[in-house]
Amino acid sequence: MTAVLIACAHGTRFEEGRVVVRELLEVLRSTAPAGVEVLEAYVDVHGPYVSDVVAVARERTDDIVIVPLLLSTGYHTEVDLVEAAGGLPVAPALGPHPVLAEILADRVRAAGAAPDDTVVLAAAGSTRPGAVVDVERMAELMADAGVTGPVVTAYAAASDPRIPDAVATARADGRRTVAASYVLAPGHFSRVIEKADADLTTAPIGADPRLATVVWERWAAARRPQASVAEVVPAPSTGSGTSVAEVAELVEAPGRASVPDPSTGSGTSVAEVAELVEASGHPSASVEVAELVEAPGRALVADPSTGSGTSVAEVAELVEAPGRALVADPSTGSGTSVAEVAGSSSRGLLAGLRDLFSRARRRA
Repeated sequence: MTAVLIACAHGTRFEEGRVVVRELLEVLRSTAPAGVEVLEAYVDVHGPYVSDVVAVARERTDDIVIVPLLLSTGYHTEVDLVEAAGGLPVAPALGPHPVLAEILADRVRAAGAAPDDTVVLAAAGSTRPGAVVDVERMAELMADAGVTGPVVTAYAAASDPRIPDAVATARADGRRTVAASYVLAPGHFSRVIEKADADLTTAPIGADPRLATVVWERWAAARRPQASVAEVVPAPSTGSGTSVAEVAELVEAPGRASVPDPSTGSGTSVAEVAELVEASGHPSASVEVAELVEAPGRALVADPSTGSGTSVAEVAELVEAPGRALVADPSTGSGTSVAEVAGSSSRGLLAGLRDLFSRARRRA
């Protein structure tokens, strides 16, 4: 059976933008795993529209994943693509991702930026709070990728600050500015960025071959079977486990708390849970929280006062999982599986996490 990756871009009325998307599609086809077909689709402006592409693909196979060729969370990823998918898996947006940060850092250097120039990470913007979270995370990743000057975020529409305002603020501080175009291809938003009057403006990300790494990573993660947590983290004693649906029910409460207390309706924030399961002195590894709690492309827990939140990817970076265990015991190298931690209630999960983290701290 042929597997299908539907690569879905936004769509643009600018022909130069369409050319770039087609070039990226060719990169994806040249790097596709054996037996995987890459189909072209768009969510807006022009066809082939993603809903039509899905309908045709369903006639041949059920092994279909939609990967947005979009850089951040937004209405298209959270609503339009989910509706078009009709139950098929939809991968998160391409960003934030360290590979994108590397490409942006290369573009900034190629534009002639000095080490102390202010870099304005210029994104399209969205009314969805998760988009701002994603772009802010990209700014952090650009610093990790070697951009030494200040990196500030700004938007062409929908969100603040707007790009010309961010450029003017940096210039008022006496700094030269570089607008890093955080858009995929030439089009309306790239023109808005160019008109922001920065001292230097980078080219859009374009059909950089490194993007294929991100796309295929997103495809593989979305396509991976989600039958049970035991498939990801088997319980060492019994081999049985708790299903993803059960774990998600225990820890997912978008827009409020990650672990609700049934008796009060309140809960513990992602930051607190992350602290409980953070493995002291160990890097994160193969098991991602994103596989266990279904919240792709969204902030896992939004702060009602600000509308911002912590993404699943950010929580996953905090969670230690060496040896396919959720919480490792530093004294033995072994760990406790998700199945053991999950328990039968959210209160039990939280208590279990607190106990595990306390033990890890004492033994560290």
